[in-house]
Amino acid sequence: MTRYDDLGPSGSAGPPDVDRAVEQAVAAADPLAGQPAAPPMPHLRGGSRVAVLMIDVAERRIDYANTTALELVDGPVRLPIGVDEWSDAVGLTAPDGRAFDGAGSPLARIAAGEPVSGEPVALRGPGLQPDGDAVPAPRDGATAGRSVAWVTGFVLGDPGGGPDGPARALAVLLPLAKADRRRDGGDRLEFLRDRAVLATGMSFTISDPQREDDPLAWVNPSFERLTGYPLDEVVGRNCRFLQGPNTDRATVRRIRQALQDRRPITEVLLNYRRDGTAFWNQISISPVYDGEGELVNFVGVQNDVTERVVVEQERRAALADAEAARAQLRLLAEATTQMTAALDVADACTRFARIVVPELADLCTVDLLDTPGGRRRERMAVAARDADDEVLLGGTGPLQVSRIEEPASAAARAGKPYLVPELPHDGHEVHPDDPAAAEDYERLRLRSALVVPLLGRGRVLGLVTLATQFPYGRRYTQRDLHLAVDLAGRAGLAVDNARLYEVERAAAATLQHSLLPALPDVPGLGVAARYLVGTDGNQVGGDWYDVLPLPDGSVGAAVGDVVGHDLSAAAAMGQLRGVLRSYAWGGDGPGSVLDRCDQLVQGLDIAAMATAVYARLEPPAVDGSRVLTYANAGHPAPLLVEPGGPLVRLDAHHSPMLGAVPEFGRADGARRDEASVTCAPGSLLVFYTDGLTDILGEDADARAALIERTVEGMPRDADPESVVERLLEVCLPDRLVDDIALLAIRLDDGHRPVRG
Repeated sequence: MTRYDDLGPSGSAGPPDVDRAVEQAVAAADPLAGQPAAPPMPHLRGGSRVAVLMIDVAERRIDYANTTALELVDGPVRLPIGVDEWSDAVGLTAPDGRAFDGAGSPLARIAAGEPVSGEPVALRGPGLQPDGDAVPAPRDGATAGRSVAWVTGFVLGDPGGGPDGPARALAVLLPLAKADRRRDGGDRLEFLRDRAVLATGMSFTISDPQREDDPLAWVNPSFERLTGYPLDEVVGRNCRFLQGPNTDRATVRRIRQALQDRRPITEVLLNYRRDGTAFWNQISISPVYDGEGELVNFVGVQNDVTERVVVEQERRAALADAEAARAQLRLLAEATTQMTAALDVADACTRFARIVVPELADLCTVDLLDTPGGRRRERMAVAARDADDEVLLGGTGPLQVSRIEEPASAAARAGKPYLVPELPHDGHEVHPDDPAAAEDYERLRLRSALVVPLLGRGRVLGLVTLATQFPYGRRYTQRDLHLAVDLAGRAGLAVDNARLYEVERAAAATLQHSLLPALPDVPGLGVAARYLVGTDGNQVGGDWYDVLPLPDGSVGAAVGDVVGHDLSAAAAMGQLRGVLRSYAWGGDGPGSVLDRCDQLVQGLDIAAMATAVYARLEPPAVDGSRVLTYANAGHPAPLLVEPGGPLVRLDAHHSPMLGAVPEFGRADGARRDEASVTCAPGSLLVFYTDGLTDILGEDADARAALIERTVEGMPRDADPESVVERLLEVCLPDRLVDDIALLAIRLDDGHRPVRG
C-alpha cells in the first residue's frame, strides 16, 4: 500500500502562478518536510458532507460513489461511469472557471494512478454545501453560481494491480466553508494557499471490513498528528482504541449499527489521544464498494471539533444558567405578589408552601413558634407534590428526624439556614426502634432538605423545611439555599405583618363591640341583632343598632350608618349613638330626635354624613297592640310583618341624611315628619343597613326585594334569632365589602314568651 505521506504534490492545469502557490502550500503541509502540524481548520465546515469515489484505474471509470457524490450530478447517473463523464456531469473546472486540458484534471490524474495531495476545483451550483453556504469561486463571469471544493486522492495498493484484482484509486472531495469576502486578483492566491493547508490537515482512515473486526488498513499523517498514534501502531487494529471511560456508549452503538447496515454515518464523540488527553471527534464514515457492488472498505474522515463542542456546551450552560435565573426571578416575583396579598397568618403560611412546591421543593412544611424565639412549634401549612404525602406531613410527621431536627433546632435558636445535602434512604436507619415510623419515612422517599428560619423584624417566627424526593428530586446546593432564604425572608415579613394585622384587627373588633350595646331584656319583646364588618375595613365601621327601654315604658329602636369604614367612622358612630340615646331618653319624638342629631352633626362636625332610622314603640294597649312611631333620615325602610298580614315597607316621610342638608341642621330650619302604625301582637319588625343591598355589580332594588321575600317567607312564629340567621344565610353577599347591622324585634302575642 502506498503511504499518503510518501505522495508528492503535483501541478494543476491552472495558471503558472496558481500552480506554484498550490505546490508551495501543499509542500508546507507535508510532514516529511519537517513542518509543524497544520493549524486548526476554521474554514472547513464542521457538519458538511464529503464525496467519496472509488475508481478502477485500468478502466478509468468510477465503480462506486457515495450518496453525497451522486447528489453532485445534475440529473440521474448510473454506475459505473467514466471519470470524464462524471467530471462533465458535475461541471468540474479549475477554480477560475477554465476547463482542464486533457488529463490535467486532478480527478483524471488520480484515475491514471497519480497521487494528488490536494487541489482546488470548482463545481456547478452549491457543490458540497447547502444553497447559500458554498464557497464562491474566486472570479465572477464564467464562475458565477459555482462553488469550490478540495480534491485529494491516491491509489490503493499496486498501481499495476495484483492478485486481489485491478488497482483501485480513492478520490475524496472536501467542502470548503463560505469565504468571508470576495477574492479577486492577487487575493486569489491567498485564498487557494490557505485552503491547501487546511485541506491537507484533514484526517483520513481506511478500514478493511473483509478482515475480522474491520481493522484499520491505512491512516494519513493528519490522523497521526490528531491522535498521537503512529501508523505502525494502528494498522491492523479496530479504531475503538480511541475510546475511553467517558465515551458515550449510545453513540458508539449507533456507529456500530451503521457499519453493520453498511450505511454512511456522522457522529461526534469523545475520543482519547495516545497521551490520554481527550478531544471531541467528529467522524464521518462512508462505505466503499467495488464494481460488483461488494463492500471493500470504510473511509473515515475525522475532525477535531473540541473547540466547537466546548463553545456549544458553554452556550448551553449559559442558557441553562440564564433560564434558572429567570425561573428564580419569576418565583420571587410570584412569592412577593402572593405574600403581600395575605392578611392572615395561616393564609400566608399556606401561600408560601403552595408557591415553593413543586418549583423549589417536592415537600414543604411551615411551623411557627408559639412566641418569637420560643421552642414549641405549631404546624401551620404543608404542601407536597403527591397529595398522599400531605397526610404524612400533617403533624410533626416523618420529617422530625435527627438529620433534619438538629439543624431545625439550631435554626430556631440562631436564625441561620441549614443545608442537608443527603438524607438516608433506609427508614430503619432513621427509626431503628419504630417500624411504623420507619415505614412512613420510607414512603416519603426523601433525598435532600433545607431548613430555613422565618425571620420577621430580626426575630425568629418559625421554620420552613423543604425537601426533595426520589425519583424526580435533585440534591440541594448552596444556590438553592440562597433562593430559599430569599423566599423565606418574604414569607417571614408577610407572617409578621399578618400577626400585627390580626392584633390590630382584634383590638378594632373589641373597640367596635364596645361601642355597640348589649341588647337588653325587654318585657313583651324578643330582640336579636348582628353586626358584620366589611372585609375592606379595619374590623371597625360606622354601622350601629340600639334598643333602649325608656322611662315611660316605651321602647326606642335605632339603626344607623355613618359614612366610612375606619376608626374615624367608628368614633363618629359612638358619638352619634350616644347623642341619639340622650335625646330619646328625654322623651322627644323620633322626628325631633333625628333633627337634633342633625344639628349636632353639622354644628360640631361629628361626622360628614350619616343615615339613621329611629322608631318608638309605645307601651302596649289593652289588646296587646303597640303604636310604632318612626322617622327616617335617608336610611333603608324598616319592614313590618303582622300575623296573617302582608309585609309592609315602612317608607312614609323619608327625609335627607344627617348632615346633608343645612336647613335641617338649623334650629329654625325644616323639620322631619313622623309616621305611625299600629302593630298587632306577634308582629315582626326588621331593621337593616345598606351593606345587604348596595353590592357592586348588583341591583340594589333587587337585593331589597330579596330581603323582603326572605322576611315574608319566614314562619309566623319564628323567633328573632332565627330571623336574623335566615336573612344572613340567604342575603349575605359573596364578598362582604360594606358593614352590615341587622336588628329584628318580635312583639309578644300574649300566648307565649318571645325568645330573643
